[in-house]
This record gives sequence, structure tokens and C-alpha cells, in this order.
Amino acid sequence: MRIIDLSAPVDAAGYEPDPVRHEVLSPRDGALHMSHEMREHFGIEFDPDVLPDGEFLSLDRISLTTHTGTHVDAPSHYGSVAAYSDGRPRHIDEMPLDWFYRPGVVLDLTDTGTGTINAARLEEEFVRIGHVPAPMEIVLLHTGADRLAGTPDYFTTFAGLDGTAVHALLDLGVRVIGTDAFSLDAPFGYIIEQYQRTGDRSVLWPAHFAGRLREYCQIERLANLGSLPRPYGFTVSCLPVRITGAGAGWARAVALVED
Repeated sequence: MRIIDLSAPVDAAGYEPDPVRHEVLSPRDGALHMSHEMREHFGIEFDPDVLPDGEFLSLDRISLTTHTGTHVDAPSHYGSVAAYSDGRPRHIDEMPLDWFYRPGVVLDLTDTGTGTINAARLEEEFVRIGHVPAPMEIVLLHTGADRLAGTPDYFTTFAGLDGTAVHALLDLGVRVIGTDAFSLDAPFGYIIEQYQRTGDRSVLWPAHFAGRLREYCQIERLANLGSLPRPYGFTVSCLPVRITGAGAGWARAVALVED
């Protein structure tokens, strides 16, 4: 079995509209910090220089949103009220883990330019690969957008699903949809231009707002989908970090491929 990494790194050096702040305390810094904390909180004096090489442990302090890097969006991300169940969309810590360890299907949509992908285009891909996603399979959209990761273009140049495409997948019983793009919807600028041109409110973030009507999760900002050796017949693991009350959680998404 091979494990193929489908996750994008969290890199403070890469471009982000909401920048990542990453402070690294070296093992020497950790020794000084530990000595200070012991004195301040416990009244214990400790000379850090008695440690091997004068070092203790390193420490990373990171400030970022839950939508940075590869992450899973929970239903509560889409809105405060849902049309299903008791009307309260679930947070990421409340989602069943078995949603995120399932057979996967990857759809090659790399021929799509910036804009939206509709249900008819998905149907064409189902025919091409000879497989229609089964209930609870995780569908991954290979758009090729991850080649721009770390640059401003990553956030403006990609393809997302329209409402017909999302509902078509949900009608099949899919509950987790992933993409290598910044968003499962089209870019913000594209969406606003379409709305201003047509006045049609249905073009406003239809992929996300579908989650107010039907419960499902998205995996955004995947990577390496082109490295999958076949369109189906592999397992996806994308367990989200358990953050209480959060609308998303980071995930180390991988594909498990039996050779």
C-alpha cells in the first residue's frame, strides 16, 4: 500500500490574504522560556545552562485561520441556520469521523478555465472514467489550481462548482467533496461580476450555500491530486482536527492506494 499526500503545507512564507504568523522558539529559547516560567509560576530557580548544550525543547507559535492550508469545512461554516435536522448546523467537532475515511473518486477537470463547473460537466467525467460516485464516497476535484499555491493567483484563478453540480453529487449520496482550489465556489471576483451582470442571486456562492439546505462537508486546498494513479479504487483519509465550536478544521489528507 502506498500513502499519497494530498495536503498543502501551512507555510508562513507563502502568500495568504490573511497572513500566517509563525514564531519559532529554538531549543535554547525553550530553555530560557522554561526557566522563566518555573520562576514566575512555581517560584523555582533553575539554571538552563545545566541542560545538555544549554537547550530544552523548541516551540512553535502560529496564528492562522482554520481555512488556511488543507482543511475541512463543517456545515456551520455555511450559515447559522440549516433547513435540515433541528435547524442547527453541526460544527467540525460534531461531525462523524466515518465521513472522512472512505473510498475516493478523483475527477479530472483540469481543462476548465476560471469560472464554474456544472452538473453536465461532471456527468461527462463520470462517463469518461466509467464510474458514478457511490453513496458516501469522497469526491475530489482535480482542477490543477494547486500549481499556483503560495501566489496571489491561487486565490483568483480557479474553477469551482455551481449549484447544479453540488446538488448532483449530493443526490448521489456524496457527503464530502474536495478540491485542490482555494474554494469549492468560483473566485470571489468572478462571482461578483456574474451577479452584477445578471442580477441573479443564485450565482452567489452556490456551492457553500447549498450546505444550508443539505448537510455536507468540503475539503478545500488539497494538493497532488494529479499523482493519484487511477480515478477510483483508493481510500481517502481526511480526518479534521477537533476544534470545539469551529466551522472548519485542518486535515492531513492522504490517499491510501493498494498496489
